[in-house]
Amino acid sequence: MRILVTGGAGFIGSALIRHLIENSDHDVLNFDKLTYAGTLTSLATVSSSSRYRFKQGDVCDEHAVAATIEDFQPDVITHLAAESHVDRSIDGPGTFIQTNIVGTYTLLAKALEYWRRLDDIRRKSFRFHHISTDEVFGSLGETGYFTEATPYDPRSPYSASKAGSDHLVSAWGHTFGLPVLITNCSNNYGPYHFPEKLIPLMIVRALAGEPLPVYGNGLNVRDWLYVEDHVRALQCVFEKGIPGQTYNVGGNSERRNIDVVRSVCEILDRLHPREDGESYYKQISYVADRPGHDQRYAIDASKISDDLGWQPVENFESGMEKTVAWYLSERDWWAEILDRTQAANRRGLGA
Repeated sequence: MRILVTGGAGFIGSALIRHLIENSDHDVLNFDKLTYAGTLTSLATVSSSSRYRFKQGDVCDEHAVAATIEDFQPDVITHLAAESHVDRSIDGPGTFIQTNIVGTYTLLAKALEYWRRLDDIRRKSFRFHHISTDEVFGSLGETGYFTEATPYDPRSPYSASKAGSDHLVSAWGHTFGLPVLITNCSNNYGPYHFPEKLIPLMIVRALAGEPLPVYGNGLNVRDWLYVEDHVRALQCVFEKGIPGQTYNVGGNSERRNIDVVRSVCEILDRLHPREDGESYYKQISYVADRPGHDQRYAIDASKISDDLGWQPVENFESGMEKTVAWYLSERDWWAEILDRTQAANRRGLGA
């Protein structure tokens, strides 16, 4: 098939493209604006493939979107282009509304025009796959899990913008018949993760001898999903999922934030000990919490398991071991990003 990936230079998008080029016969077009978080070096291992193409463009630009779809003639559009950092959404929500809501609308409008012109066979097999987050469901208490039937209750500008885009995709399916799929995933981690997010941020700050800032009391809980498990799920959904359905994708790996940071320290203590012989634990510090910080996310991924046969391969321990080892071996990749973007700076205090 011909797979158009929006946001393919981002963390999950680049992982999906690498996976598809290395493990399928699909042709892939990467459509990405190359914002601060878009990094083409994440695709260096597949960039020479005859089945991979890159087109720079903005999902809010209807002319660029229409021309790209018309030129590539995709069988599947997987929509990953989004602003995704909660802290940045607190400082500047307008960009999130524009990219995540207006951009999704623009892509839907042009995808619908294209889909209506296809012949019957291709129209029946076409899929518009929108990739979203579990954050649209709000915050859980100490028990319970998000399911596909959980009501939406977004709490941050980021999650509100993703909830809005989810509703648009669903509406285009119900109203216009566009064959849409939605997946809501838990927190991803793994190689090539932009170093403003928790796990890579802790790794790079630890190696620099800097404090490891834990928000609030560190007891907020997230379900962690290794990114390569996630992209296998995405392929599974757009190849076998039923149009109109949503699928939750989780890693069955709930951890408190403080325990995630301690895990980073423990692995670094083994793989790259500090010169003074002390543990990286000594660098942990507690800082002012994020405004409106959701307490707990946890995903029930039984639907995608039962209906489509997907299961995560990595558990938290094995995924973290691979992730820390990757950052130790690929310093050139993230050092350049830190120099260019100041990704490790604190944001989102709501000032």
